[in-house]
Amino acid sequence: MKIIVPVKQVPEVAEVKINPETGTLIRDGVPSILNPFDEYAVEAAIQLKEAHGGEVTIITMGPPQAVDALYKALAMGGDRAIHLTDRAFAGADTWATAFTLAQQIKKMEFDMIICGKQAIDGDTAQVGPELAELLGIPQICYVRHLEMSEDGKTVIAHRETDEGYEVVKAKLPVLITATKGLNEPRLPNIMGIMKAKKKPLEVVDAAALGVNEDLIGLKGSPTAVRKVFPPEKRSGGIKIEAEDPKEAAKQLVEFLAKKGAI
Repeated sequence: MKIIVPVKQVPEVAEVKINPETGTLIRDGVPSILNPFDEYAVEAAIQLKEAHGGEVTIITMGPPQAVDALYKALAMGGDRAIHLTDRAFAGADTWATAFTLAQQIKKMEFDMIICGKQAIDGDTAQVGPELAELLGIPQICYVRHLEMSEDGKTVIAHRETDEGYEVVKAKLPVLITATKGLNEPRLPNIMGIMKAKKKPLEVVDAAALGVNEDLIGLKGSPTAVRKVFPPEKRSGGIKIEAEDPKEAAKQLVEFLAKKGAI
């Protein structure tokens, strides 16, 4: 089984900081990590390889430093990596990103693509579905449980919905987006980290990809981010302190009555 896992390097931030002049995220001086949801995708791919055999290819589109995310995924157990990196790719929105990834993946053999459900810096959850549409394959999003049929030709997935979950079956090739709860990503050990540096890593620029530069990067992006801002901080709540539960309940009812909630 040949599995491709698209990943992204994202800033590791406990609190988002915004440039007040440009309205964009401040990334300078902020350490970068492999997108946490992509770790679930990598782990899922490795588990499928361990159970059914095959090869796991990690792919990313990003600046030169994004290679660190590839090495993390390779250290976890990926077999090879592809790094799409070129100034021409910069400024891409979700569509241009998916388009660029699709042009590379169309040149490859694959049975399954597993993406993280979303990147924590953009939270759009769009690249996976757009990639499936561009490749013309089925997609199952927000997957929390995954298994293969006995003949290895069909995937069975439990996907989260607002009402609970659905059990969906699809023939290969298929694209999956992984959510938290699908698995527990493994931590790379020393041996894995050492082996990662020796695994095949192909670097692909815009010329090697062979696409019209008007269709990639900023030029190929039909959408643009006008402003980024953090949500307003919630004010602190109140704390009812009473040893007697009945007295606490009384104070709560009185408080809600004053607020017109009851």
